[in-house]
Amino acid sequence: MRRLEIHVARLLSIGLGVGALAIGPGADAAAGSSASTPASVQALPGGVAIAEGSTISLSNGVTISRWAHANTAAVVRRGASSQAQAVGRLHFLTEDGQAEVYMALRETWVAQTGVIWIDVTLPERPNGVTGWVQASALGPLHVVGGRLVVSRTLFRATLYNRAGIAVWSARVGIGQASLPTPVGHFYVREKLRAIGSPEYGPYAIGTSAYASPALSEWPGGGIIGIHGTDQPQLIPGDPSHGCVRMRNADITRLWHMIAIGTPVDIT
Repeated sequence: MRRLEIHVARLLSIGLGVGALAIGPGADAAAGSSASTPASVQALPGGVAIAEGSTISLSNGVTISRWAHANTAAVVRRGASSQAQAVGRLHFLTEDGQAEVYMALRETWVAQTGVIWIDVTLPERPNGVTGWVQASALGPLHVVGGRLVVSRTLFRATLYNRAGIAVWSARVGIGQASLPTPVGHFYVREKLRAIGSPEYGPYAIGTSAYASPALSEWPGGGIIGIHGTDQPQLIPGDPSHGCVRMRNADITRLWHMIAIGTPVDIT
């Protein structure tokens, strides 16, 4: 029961409304009425019940998203079980030496083992890999709202707040036809100041997207970044090796507005 109390306290601390969960009897009532509560359902303190194997959404990628750093270099598995196939491993740092960020998608509580698992996105090739880790392998969940949408056809990036209102927008440059900016749902992993060359401008944002083939303008190659440029005359257009370029004034403003963990949708 202590594990369950900690679980509920953590959910409440990250602002998950009880409307997203099943409502059931309080802990005291549940203790005295086991006959009316199926064995596959556990009544948690605060009047919340979670059925065995049920899943709670932690991020919808639009109005609210949650992310965490790694506590341990845990194995990431295809399912919420220590016996499930391994699909990767958590790591502590990005390629640029910043604390790695994992988007928390869903959470489940496995009644048989009493273990809480979280489904996370892995920032690696191929893009879009997800897997489950025990909740203890992650640090506290951080909450962000809104998203950044990059339209490759319009050559435009737009930042939306949690209410869906556009609060910033700018023209951008994207990858060449032979080195395209990938389409998909990604997120902000890191925010960097000037990264070694005027061609990147004064600020850069590292995302969870990777280029394919393994080439981009990002130092070391591969990561799809959002950064400034020393060739603003090429924007809008498709001059890059996969990264999203924008004029220096635009990246400066976006860098100060966008938060770590913000979803980045490239369409």
